[in-house]
Amino acid sequence: MKKIVVLVFTSMFLFSFSQNTMNSIEYKNSDQVFTIKGLSQSVSVDCGTTKMILLSGQVPLDAKGNLVGSNSVEKQTEQIFKNIEIILKEYGGTGKDIIKLGIFITDISKTPDFRKVRDLYINLQNPPVSSLIEVSRLFRDDVLIEVEATAVIKKSK
Repeated sequence: MKKIVVLVFTSMFLFSFSQNTMNSIEYKNSDQVFTIKGLSQSVSVDCGTTKMILLSGQVPLDAKGNLVGSNSVEKQTEQIFKNIEIILKEYGGTGKDIIKLGIFITDISKTPDFRKVRDLYINLQNPPVSSLIEVSRLFRDDVLIEVEATAVIKKSK
């Protein structure tokens, strides 16, 4: 039997999966987080004893699609991390399992407001690698911040 190897690139990671593990990719959407048609909230990749979870960029919308925290990066970040926690919980994880963050913010001077909230959710002993990028705008003018996350969660036995 011939073995097929597929290389998957994500951010700074390179993973090699045999044909057998390619069936272990799972896409999920939580009904507790606003869903945008045409994209998945998250995808899980089986990595043996762990699973890697990649989240789409999370924005400060509640489950009904209402903006939370008008004009406040801190309040918007709180909603974003609530969304992230809800999604990671679907896989048995939490924000402490996050290994990488991508932060897109419309006003870089508001970074301390973001960090104050972020630090309540991440593993501060081993903080995730991160990229922080100031952008001129996001998909809506009232959205001030968007956060992408990648987590690695140990499988339960």
